[in-house]
Amino acid sequence: MTEAPIFNHSDRVRVLGTAHVSTASVEAVRAQIELFKPDIVAVELCDSRYTALTSNRRLDKEGLLKVVKEGKAPLVMLQSLLAAEQRKMGLDEGQQPGAELLAAVEAAEEAELEVALIDRDIQTTLRRAWKKMKFFEKGKILWSLLGEDDDEDAPEVAQLLEDQDLLTSLMEELRTFSPGAGSVLIDERDAYLAGKIASLEAKGEQRILAVVGAGHLRGIEAHLQAASQPKASELAALETLPTRSRFSKALPWLIPLFMMGLVAYFISQGDAVDLVELFTVWTAANAVFAALGCLLARGHPLAVLTAACASPITSLNPTLAAGWFAGYVQLKLREPTAEDLQNFLKLDDLGMFWSNRAGRVLMVTALSNLGSMAGAWVAAAGLLGGLGS
Repeated sequence: MTEAPIFNHSDRVRVLGTAHVSTASVEAVRAQIELFKPDIVAVELCDSRYTALTSNRRLDKEGLLKVVKEGKAPLVMLQSLLAAEQRKMGLDEGQQPGAELLAAVEAAEEAELEVALIDRDIQTTLRRAWKKMKFFEKGKILWSLLGEDDDEDAPEVAQLLEDQDLLTSLMEELRTFSPGAGSVLIDERDAYLAGKIASLEAKGEQRILAVVGAGHLRGIEAHLQAASQPKASELAALETLPTRSRFSKALPWLIPLFMMGLVAYFISQGDAVDLVELFTVWTAANAVFAALGCLLARGHPLAVLTAACASPITSLNPTLAAGWFAGYVQLKLREPTAEDLQNFLKLDDLGMFWSNRAGRVLMVTALSNLGSMAGAWVAAAGLLGGLGS
């Protein structure tokens, strides 16, 4: 069996590094539980990821409908893209992501040991990373994820497990690629994981085995050895979601306020022709762009029609989105099977966003929303230009 990287913080605390989606990592976890005989097994999981792994239901039809209703289609698409990128690195050995963490949980439960979840909630991490990324960094990451060129120099799993520095260097590449995302995905999580391990150590004399991704070992070790890990109040700060600026909160309301202002202006002028023109331009621009977005996603004709009809109305109400309605119609008319949902999560081919029924629902939702937004701004710009002339 390939040796997995380990460091002992004390005689009571051992941290095991794993290469995610690795059969060897699963074996290493079970072996260390047997050898170290911990009282507590701490795993790099949050509550939501733990529930997903233990229930083996990462996405179902009900979950897909909830994704559409809550406007989280882009987030699920991003998570699928990240999983595909993981496989491009050569880390897929037939294990599902987090299999070694699930093995740690199962082995601990079999031995009647306490299980501690020490990772920050995945939604918080992704939102904080997105908030700190600059606009061009977001574009670079999307472009990189969509690139389908095979990396001939991608490391093998055995390499990653034998050489901790290699995996750490791969994570450091993310920092150079996107400093904003790197600070959240690497630095913040290193500190957070170290803080959680230290808080467990301070509670008593139990032996603790922490199972984390090998790329986090160096950062966790540095925090623990220097006693620089965050305290309880600092951990709470790392768990907070980023707040939106006043401008970003006000931005969705600018278009409705602009339209209401124009209507009030034309009514005050008693110009019925201009009022008719206003509604014609607004309706046409919103309908065309939303329908175009749905067509690009290869949506069902009725979903395209729904996007076109909903967009002129939803664009005036920031609490609604045309894509939600179009996605719901697509979901009902081309309902994904359980196999569709499972295959989409694997995302072996980026074409599955269009060919897979689950992927197409997400694409219809996201692109219809994007088209509706574009249509609203184009209509507003056209009406403003016409008003100026």
